[in-house]
Amino acid sequence: MSEVVEVNSSPVTIIKNPSATESPVQEISAPPYQLTPSPLIFDSAHQTNPKSPFAVVTPLASPMKKAMKSMQNYLEEIGHLTKLDPQEDWLPITESRNGNAYYAAFHTLSSGIGIQALVLPLAFTALGWTWGIICLSLAFVWQLYTLWLLIQLHESVPGTRYSRYLVLSMAAFGNKLGKLSTLLPTMYLSGGTCVTLIMIGGATLKIFFQMVCSNLACNADSITTVEWYIVFTCSAVILAQLPNLNSIAGVSLIGAATAVTYCTLTWVLSVAKNRPNGISYESLETKSDIAKICGILNALGIIAFAFRGHNLVLEIQGTMPSSLKHPSNLPMWKGVKFSYLIIACCLFPLAIGGYWAYGNLMPTNGGILSALDKYHGHDTSKAILGLTSLLVVINSLTSFQIYAMPVFDNLEFRYTSNRNRPCPWWVRTLLRVFFGCLALFIAVAFPFLPSLAGLIGGIALPVTLAYPCLMWITIKKPEKYSAMWYLNWSLGSLGMILSFLLVFGAIWTIVTQGIEVHFFKPQ
Repeated sequence: MSEVVEVNSSPVTIIKNPSATESPVQEISAPPYQLTPSPLIFDSAHQTNPKSPFAVVTPLASPMKKAMKSMQNYLEEIGHLTKLDPQEDWLPITESRNGNAYYAAFHTLSSGIGIQALVLPLAFTALGWTWGIICLSLAFVWQLYTLWLLIQLHESVPGTRYSRYLVLSMAAFGNKLGKLSTLLPTMYLSGGTCVTLIMIGGATLKIFFQMVCSNLACNADSITTVEWYIVFTCSAVILAQLPNLNSIAGVSLIGAATAVTYCTLTWVLSVAKNRPNGISYESLETKSDIAKICGILNALGIIAFAFRGHNLVLEIQGTMPSSLKHPSNLPMWKGVKFSYLIIACCLFPLAIGGYWAYGNLMPTNGGILSALDKYHGHDTSKAILGLTSLLVVINSLTSFQIYAMPVFDNLEFRYTSNRNRPCPWWVRTLLRVFFGCLALFIAVAFPFLPSLAGLIGGIALPVTLAYPCLMWITIKKPEKYSAMWYLNWSLGSLGMILSFLLVFGAIWTIVTQGIEVHFFKPQ
């Protein structure tokens, strides 16, 4: 459908694009009008830019060409605008879109490094020097690659921003399979992490209080573990009243700084001290071949779980503005590269230095921090040990905020979907208090949950290593048998196999060694 009009006495054909329809939610994938030169006037001497989706050509003088070029750029920008659902402006992840590369670095650091890194030297006791370093390096490159895939998939469909991992999974695998494969792992990686942080933060608060009160008249054992859980949860819920993901950028910066500090502090102190007597770097003897295989699988799981935060990368990128000329993937990737450079500078010395300092004497619970207290607690300043414990508490408080944000977002999504209006401040406050109380109840009622971390973590592993590769294939549809096709199919399949093996190893360990199940009795 077209008509010919005159522009400054020159006929120009206006072709209406019948396939261009405007949706209230999606982007206008093609502009409703395309300007093309009339074949009666223009010849091959006046060619358009092949990179432009608009064919706008004028034989007029330079001023008119500049004006038409400006109009072309404007139409290109309009044609790529994403018209978001108004509900997006009501939810804590996407209500503020003024993020930048610095915010991305803060959030990625805070979510990507934490207390789980302190057990990395334990993986080397089963793998040894060579395979430990090789596996740690391969895991780092692998998960950094899947992070890049997720960043590129954020705006892979014109006009749509996938600002939540579950939404991207449903778009790639279908509604049913997407929910089935991703809902439980992402719930564990968000809500389950918050429960674990309450346990770690509360227990470390108790240790810090005992250190401070060791030479004072106060009774260090007068406050129980459950009461310390309550103190930590109340502090986390108060801090959680910050409205959205962008508003906690400063909190994430503090969390990142504390994580980097206590990770560096622990391995530097361990390397600086004399190594304990009886240290050995030989592989631990096992009762059977199956037990040895399970030990290796457990070591691989420790390395894989040291890298976390993939379930949050789309949410972090969703806080950034995006346009045709300035897509959100550019500042997001800059922030991720900077943050993972720092993460590498923390994790590799921690794993290698911790194993060098303690070898096979590394405690199975608590990792290098427990080893430092066990072997060097007598000759290390109480102020240093107390500072390390305080940094762990602060990091747990700040990490709670970013991992709880997808839960807050989901709760508010239910409310706004039913009421068709944003949450009042008092509803938002009540929802966050409710989640804090629920996480506290789970931490107190099921204190043995960390014993199941290997099992649940094996189920959640594909979120980091497998699903991004498979989603790239289903959404981007690379050419069959191309390099990207082979690479993503191989990594996706290997990630699923590794997940299955970790689940098998965790179940075998539970069956053979058992777990101590005790309800409402945190230790």
